[in-house]
This record gives sequence, structure tokens and C-alpha cells, in this order.
Amino acid sequence: MLDVVRRPLRLLFVDGNTRAQRENHAAGYGAQPAEAYAAEIAAIEPGVVTDICLPADEGANLPDGAGLQSYDGIFLTGSALHIYQIEPAVTRQIELMRAIYASGTPCFGSCWGIQMGAVAAGGTVTANPRGREVGFARRIAPSEPGRTHPLLAGRPAAFDAPAIHLDTVVQPPHGTTILASNAYSQVQAAEIRHEGGVFWGVQYHPEFPLRQVASILGRMVPVLIEEGFRKDEADAETWLSELRALDADKSRQDLAWAHGLDAEVLDDARRVTELRNFLDQRVRPQASARGRA
Repeated sequence: MLDVVRRPLRLLFVDGNTRAQRENHAAGYGAQPAEAYAAEIAAIEPGVVTDICLPADEGANLPDGAGLQSYDGIFLTGSALHIYQIEPAVTRQIELMRAIYASGTPCFGSCWGIQMGAVAAGGTVTANPRGREVGFARRIAPSEPGRTHPLLAGRPAAFDAPAIHLDTVVQPPHGTTILASNAYSQVQAAEIRHEGGVFWGVQYHPEFPLRQVASILGRMVPVLIEEGFRKDEADAETWLSELRALDADKSRQDLAWAHGLDAEVLDDARRVTELRNFLDQRVRPQASARGRA
């Protein structure tokens, strides 16, 4: 009997940032956001075939409905843009997200990604009146539906996750099931069903290792000081250097305790729980149903 060779999954990564924002990220981290995201997914699913599209760029070559259906799954990155500031770099992405829904292709979004999923389906995003969530989202708690939803399978009753955002979903669209919340955001995780498509998203960043959190926050030091998160530049640098040291040596219990971090953030396999669940529960089954696995 011949062995069946499983075709590698084909995935699309939608980078929500402008060219300047992507280059700024790469200068500090060594990779643009979608490149870094794709690398995290490749660590979970070796051999995936990945494409990147850049809808914030004027003249970008964006996939149409048939092109979107050719992918087994789609991932949306975070972004330094604000979805309520209407400009072409934003509206192009909203239209693309509407096309993703219509295509029926499984889609997952982090941070900006869940905001995009909400607005494209008729929801509302604003600056969070509670302020910015910086570094880590604390005490994320699954809702009653979230406790049995496959997106959060394996997460405990309360957990922390990397997070850097000011904006939040304040009015979820029709078809939304809120899966998790915390004191900062009522929508920390959600499933949105719209126009035949199913979107899973989180307001936090399971794709961010500590070194990426430190890299982004390092570019935000003036904001962190202005908003009272850090006393001064020296204080900020101490904080960031400790995060980098903990990233390099996860056994540093002194630093883990000082920053209040446990295995949900520090263990790389547990940190990416939602990404793995999306691949296992949405992407592979649909690829098999299409006869493409």
C-alpha cells in the first residue's frame, strides 16, 4: 500500500503595517512583523509554505477571492495603525478582511487582527478608555463559552500573555462570541462569524517571544515615561534588559518572579497555544475537507 504524502499547508500572512513601520520593526528586531509571525508558525508546523501580503502599501498586489481560497489559512499581524483613523492604508485592509470572510478561508488575527476582524464585520474599535495595555495582558479569563472553545483549549482559568495595544473592540459585531476578557478589554479573544466566514482572534500576541516584546517597547520609551509606566530612561532600560535576559535564560526564576511571569508566557510551546489550536482545529481539518491535505 502506498504511503500518502501530506501536502504542506499553504498560509498567507497579512502584515498590517506601512512600509516605514515594517522597516522600523525590522531595524530593531531583525525581521518585519509578518516575517517574524511566519517564523513562529513554521516552528509549530515545519514545512509550511508561506506568502506575505502588504495591504497598507499603495498599489499592493492583493489576492482576490479565488486567490484567498487557495490558502489553507490566513494570519493577520498587529499594526501601529489605528483602525478609526480613516485612511487608505486602513480601508484597504478592511476591504481585504471582508474578502477573507467571503472566501471562507480560516483566518486568525492578533491585536490589530482582531480589531480588523471586528470592524470588517460591523463592530467598533476605539482607543481604550482604561488606557494602554503594556508588555503583558494580565489575568485573561475565558468566558463560559471560552472554557470549552477549541481556540483556548489548554489555557488555565486565568493566564497572562504578551500584549501591547491602546485600541480595543468596544462594540463586537453581530455573530461574535466573546471567548475571554480581562480588566482592560472585554474582548481579549473571540470568534466572529460573518458572511459565511469564521474568524478566530485575540487582542494579545501569542506570537511574541519576550525579545520581540522588549524590541517593540524599546521604541516606545518616551511614551512609556509620559504615560507613567516607567520613571525615566534608565528605569525603562533596566526593565527591558531584564526581559531580554529572561528571554535568553528562561530558568531565571528571580526575573520571572520580579515580572510576574509563568509558563503561560515563558514556555514557548504554551505561549503559542492559540496558534497551535487554530492550526489543529481550523486549518488542517478544512484542508482535509478540501482534499488538499
